[in-house]
Amino acid sequence: MSDGLEILPVRGIGDVTAGDDLAEMIMTAAPWLADGDVLVVTSKIVSKAEGRLVEVPADGPEREEARQRVLAGETARVVARRGATTIVQTHHGFVMAAAGIDASNVDKTHLVLLPADPDGSARALRDDFLRRGLDVAVIISDTMGRAWRNGLTDVALGAAGIEALRDHRGEIDPYGNELSLTQMAVIDELSAAAELVKGKRDRVPVAVVRGYPHGPGGGAGAAVLVREAAGDMFSLGTAEAHTRGLIAAARLPATPSAPTPAPDQTVAPAAVNRALSTLDGLLTALLEMRTDGIRLTPAQDGAAALLRTGTDAHRLRAALAAEGITTTAVIDDEGVTLTFGAPA
Repeated sequence: MSDGLEILPVRGIGDVTAGDDLAEMIMTAAPWLADGDVLVVTSKIVSKAEGRLVEVPADGPEREEARQRVLAGETARVVARRGATTIVQTHHGFVMAAAGIDASNVDKTHLVLLPADPDGSARALRDDFLRRGLDVAVIISDTMGRAWRNGLTDVALGAAGIEALRDHRGEIDPYGNELSLTQMAVIDELSAAAELVKGKRDRVPVAVVRGYPHGPGGGAGAAVLVREAAGDMFSLGTAEAHTRGLIAAARLPATPSAPTPAPDQTVAPAAVNRALSTLDGLLTALLEMRTDGIRLTPAQDGAAALLRTGTDAHRLRAALAAEGITTTAVIDDEGVTLTFGAPA
């Protein structure tokens, strides 16, 4: 590990326009660059050099309408909406406010989009430096919010010549414990550190981190930091997850695809009791607990009581599904039998 790091601002780069040679501009502004440095480059100047700008009206409702159209085009899926704020997953896989579309540090008739391929942009910029005889790593950064915490920080969108993760798994800590989960997002940490000397209003879009031992070449890019949807426990906003749950409950099939449990595979009574307690005071039907399910029958005579029993059965099926218990609903003239399936 390094004995220490220096974080140096690169001043004097000036305005960047489509087609500009970023490597040349950076080397001219920082002739002191050296092999082994890590360049942290704000995504905005990469986007400008690559022509990733969209023309929009300067003001009025037409501007907002245009912005919404641009946002829709950059969105793979909406994660959450609260008032004027929209959190989306971009086509890159990043989860960001407004898909990273930016209206700052650009004239009022344009919006700046993220680079189309940030890892590709980082590789191209690194190659441009190599052609000039300079071996540096490149990180392309942008600002994001964080779940559960106020404030913003810079993170890496693209990288080249540096590993994105520092993997400590298999190492032994000072107390003799083997580390099994620890992977540090090094390029995010370096991006956040670099932002301390770049700032948001100082027109310093590039910083150099000197002293980090990243090794020669290598690196699979920042894409490895994007968590797959299957492993994302927080892939939706609270209200959106609630809505999706209600929709799932409304669409519970009468006979789910999950198999019924084998004789030695029983549904946990504690899970059933939690589902029942969720509906405490809401059920009017009579319940008969069985080893393989629950029988619901009307508490009174008449068609209305039978309809209420059907409502109770669906509520109970939804509560059981929330506990991971699938059920098959068998309806007859006297009530409903919910047969347990295997826990999901």
